Amino acid sequence: MDALLIGCGKMGGALLEQWAKSEDWTFTVVDPFTETVPDGVNLFKDRDSLPKSLFDLIIVAVKPQMIDEIIPAYQETLAPSGLVASIAAGCSVDRLKAVSGASAVIRIMPNLPALIAQSVSGLYASPDCSADQKAAVEALMQRAGTTVWVDDEDALDRVTAVAGSGPGYVFEIARTYIAAAEDLGFTNSQARELVLGTMAGAVEMARQSDEPVESLRNSVTSKNGTTQAGLEALNADGTLTELMRRTTQAAYDRAVELR
Repeated sequence: MDALLIGCGKMGGALLEQWAKSEDWTFTVVDPFTETVPDGVNLFKDRDSLPKSLFDLIIVAVKPQMIDEIIPAYQETLAPSGLVASIAAGCSVDRLKAVSGASAVIRIMPNLPALIAQSVSGLYASPDCSADQKAAVEALMQRAGTTVWVDDEDALDRVTAVAGSGPGYVFEIARTYIAAAEDLGFTNSQARELVLGTMAGAVEMARQSDEPVESLRNSVTSKNGTTQAGLEALNADGTLTELMRRTTQAAYDRAVELR
């Protein structure tokens, strides 16, 4: 099957690295700024240079603010029974249908660890999508990590707030954690090793355990010990809990604004 990827920025490029390994799809990319693509992928700079062809799948990977301007020009490239999938945050199915002329639309919310095939992606399909179309997109996304189907678009916007934007939160937490370690006297390289190794080990331990995260936290917290002292400084008054709530709410609110 033939797929057209419109836009190949960081996220589109990260996904393409995984998708291009599929033997079931041939990929064509249109992006004015991309210079290199994986072997076997066709690259064109603009719509006018794209050869006349019909695609089974068109993947929208441009910024939401650019969709109304860019996507209508590609309506004639979608096969009659074709599917449009979009990784544009907050862009609704109705809006995608209007600009693409498609009836079958799947919205996807991946996150950046797709680059190392560790993405967590939310998926929502319009009622017009067939089971085969959903399965095909799911198979592509599973090449980049794990997938979670949701029942409505509002849930996908909530996925955006938690997982789509989530790597940014984690990187910022790691940055401040590393800075704190440096303040205790470690070099940057030592602090990175200590902090990132600790975070990676703790997350993997939680992934492999059936216990609630709270129980795991308690298992390393001795009464009146060092961990308890640190946790009391971190979140004893609920400041961290409220901060994370406001963080995800702000991201969700912005996704709603972009609909």
